[in-house]
Amino acid sequence: MKDVAIIGLGCAGYTAAIYSARYKLDTVIIGEVEGGMGMSAADVGNWPGDIDIAGPDLMEKFKNHALSFENVAHVSGRVEHAEKAGDHFVLTMQNGDTLEAKALIIATGSNKRHLDLPGESELSGKGVTYCATCDAFFYRGKTVAVIGGGDSAVEGAAIAAQVAAKVYLIHRRDEFRAEPYWVDKVHEKDNVEFVLNTNVLEILGEERVSGVKLDTPYNGSDTLDLDGVFIEVGSIPATALAEQLGCKLDDRKHLKVDDALQTNIKGVFAAGDVSGGSNHFAQFATAAGEGAVAANSVFSYLQAGDGGHSGAMG
Repeated sequence: MKDVAIIGLGCAGYTAAIYSARYKLDTVIIGEVEGGMGMSAADVGNWPGDIDIAGPDLMEKFKNHALSFENVAHVSGRVEHAEKAGDHFVLTMQNGDTLEAKALIIATGSNKRHLDLPGESELSGKGVTYCATCDAFFYRGKTVAVIGGGDSAVEGAAIAAQVAAKVYLIHRRDEFRAEPYWVDKVHEKDNVEFVLNTNVLEILGEERVSGVKLDTPYNGSDTLDLDGVFIEVGSIPATALAEQLGCKLDDRKHLKVDDALQTNIKGVFAAGDVSGGSNHFAQFATAAGEGAVAANSVFSYLQAGDGGHSGAMG
C-alpha cells in the first residue's frame, strides 16, 4: 500500500513526486511516456532559470530529480482501470498487475486533437503527423503545411522552416492565438507562407500525402501540393481514467478541482494539463506549480486522517 500514486510522467507528475518524496510519503509514479507532452517542445524559453532549453532535456532533469529519492518507485506501463475500495484506491495495469494507494494524483496530461478530415486517418504516419517539432527533421528540403494558430502550430512552423524548403501555415482565422514571441519568430522565416482565413477540407494522397484541399483558393488554386502535413490544433485533456472514479469535468472538459486541486472524489487530486486549475493555462511553470500544490494537498489529506475536506463541489 503506497501513500500516493501519481499517474503521469510529465512535468506535473514528476514535480508532484519530488514534493511527495520530500514529505516522506511512500510514492509511486506511473506512466507510459516519460516526459509526456514536454518531449514535443523543441525550444523552451520560459522555464525560470534556463534561458533556452529543449523540452526533452528539461524533462530528463525532472525525471532524474524525481527518481533520485529512495521513497519514489517508478512503474512503466498504462493504468487500465482505477477504482475506490473503501478508504483507498486500486489501480489495475494493462498487464494485469494491481497497485494500491491511499491517495491519487491524476497528472495524465492531454492528447493531441485530430481534425477528422477525409484522408487524415488513412495517411496518419504516411505524411500526416501531430507534432511538427518532433517530426520536422524527416522533411528536410520538402514542402509541408502546419495547420493551426496556437503556440504549438506557430512554434512548429518556425521549427519546420529550419529544415523544410517551404512551410505553409494554414489557419482558419486572420490572427494567431500564439504567444507573440513565436509569431515574431515565424514572421522572420523567408520560407513560410501564411494561408489565413482558410480551412483544410481534405488531405490528399494514396500511399503518401500529396497535398491538401482548401475551402478558399490560395494563389488561384484550391489545393496545395505537399510532402507532409502537421496537424497542431490543440489537445484534449486525458480524463478517461479519472472519470472511471467519478471525477467531474468543468465546462472545458478538464477535471474540476478546488483550491487544493482535489476533485469531487475525496483523495483524488489533479495537476497539469488535465486539470482546470491555473485558469486552464497549460505551461511548464503552471504544471509544475500544480504538481507541488497537489502533493502538498495529499500530505495534508493524509495527515488529517479523516479524508480532509470534501473536494471540488459539483
